Amino acid sequence: MFYPHVVNSITVIGSVNLDLIASAPRLPVAGETVTDAVLDTHPGGKGANQALAARRMGAEVAMIGRVGSDSNAAQALALLRADGVNLDGVKVDEGVATGVAMIVVDADGENQIVVAPGANRMMTAEDVQIGDEDALICQLEIPLEVVIEAGRQATGLFCLNAAPVRPLPDGLLERVDLLVVNEIEARQLGDRIHTTGGLVAITMGSAGAHLYRGGHRIGSAEPPPVEVVDTVGAGDAFVGAMVASLIAGYSEQQSLQRAAVAGALATTVRGAQPSLPHLAMVEDLL
Repeated sequence: MFYPHVVNSITVIGSVNLDLIASAPRLPVAGETVTDAVLDTHPGGKGANQALAARRMGAEVAMIGRVGSDSNAAQALALLRADGVNLDGVKVDEGVATGVAMIVVDADGENQIVVAPGANRMMTAEDVQIGDEDALICQLEIPLEVVIEAGRQATGLFCLNAAPVRPLPDGLLERVDLLVVNEIEARQLGDRIHTTGGLVAITMGSAGAHLYRGGHRIGSAEPPPVEVVDTVGAGDAFVGAMVASLIAGYSEQQSLQRAAVAGALATTVRGAQPSLPHLAMVEDLL
């Protein structure tokens, strides 16, 4: 089991996307067209979001991922670069499109998302070249073989955000030190999520989050009341803040609370990466 170090360095292996966000009066039902939306574009991708979230919480962060050779790549990486995330591990695939997420957000901040992975699908186990970082974060918007290899190489805290949900091999779950899922993902994965020997954080939106070990609840956290504008990126803010806090030496309960605050703050601004809070913002609400 991992114990916090003094140095707080994190490597994130995951997706890099450009988000196309249509803010509409309401979400469409199957076969329906909803008009009068406003379109924005922002950097996104669960991997990139979590890398930026951890960086804004004060960690030194390196990103491993793939982008295409198209015009979307520079915009997809812009905020990571501006905030000082190490991008040496991000490869460019010639003739391949950068990943794109098409997102519809309604007036209450709820969303529907469809992702075209593009270059993210080109990642292989050979891309996993990591060192002695204190934590490694993965998600499931990249090939599963990459995540399995990351778990094999990880020497510090290994965090898996099992989203978007898919079947997971037992060997991978056994290696996980921190598994983060939302309520829907937890139900789909079932009791297997508690077979990991580490921590399991289940997020529940405005209801907060619970923390488990061995199937027993060991902590809970409620987010502060905020005016919700857009829930895109809230889960990624939670993951980045939780991991950054754990390796900075905060207790499990303190880390859970800091993550809940970060997730809540991320719902107050439109777009995934623009909404990710800085450390001072989180500490002001604690």
